[in-house]
Amino acid sequence: MEPEVKRWTAKRKAELVKEIIKGKTTAKEAARTYDLTPAEVERWVDDALGGMENALKANPKD
Repeated sequence: MEPEVKRWTAKRKAELVKEIIKGKTTAKEAARTYDLTPAEVERWVDDALGGMENALKANPKD
């Protein structure tokens, strides 16, 4: 990803979150690289993981 991102679209956030989940970077490193707060990046990761859990539910009552 390019360091000079002007607007964080859902697609760009997802790309960054995938890099963090794969261990290619950390939330702290990404925050520093893209001039974001670590809390903001960590929230994106938490939101993505929550969405992933919901997407994988076989039964809505799971």
